[in-house]
Amino acid sequence: MEPVQGRDEAQAIVAQLRTEHPGAAHVCWALLAGGESAAVDDGEPGGTAGRPMLEVLRHQQLEGVLATVVRYFGRVKLGADGLVCAYTDAVAQALLGAEKVPREERATLRCAVRYAQEGTVRRELAAYGAELVAADHSQLVTFTLTIARSRAAELAARIDNASQGSAAWLDPQVNP
Repeated sequence: MEPVQGRDEAQAIVAQLRTEHPGAAHVCWALLAGGESAAVDDGEPGGTAGRPMLEVLRHQQLEGVLATVVRYFGRVKLGADGLVCAYTDAVAQALLGAEKVPREERATLRCAVRYAQEGTVRRELAAYGAELVAADHSQLVTFTLTIARSRAAELAARIDNASQGSAAWLDPQVNP
């Protein structure tokens, strides 16, 4: 069980698992991420692995998560019902001990300030839990940052106040 952004990231993780477990009979997986969902049985009878795993994720109302089960053939045929039960239980058991982190939509903001205000802005970013993506230095210092959308307007007001109103907000569509 791990957080993912989308299908490409999930497929890379599954490919890595196949490399790490070359003797495994199946690497089944289920994905819920950004409106993308997938249920892959990887050679198990249709609907006996990926779909039950996906239903557990949906039932838990999770988002941005990949569930994987690596299965080695143990010389006992489980049958369709046994497979559904085994894959469902594997994901359910993994979720019992998993930390569930609430996801909050993030906003990307860009602002430009004078060099003398760079330190002040950096302190505000740190205090508000904003992630500094880039700081470009030319005539002004241009910050690109991400922050929880619910805190974006408050941070922008703090930066405006700290810069005495001289911060220039770029990309008006994301201007808080």
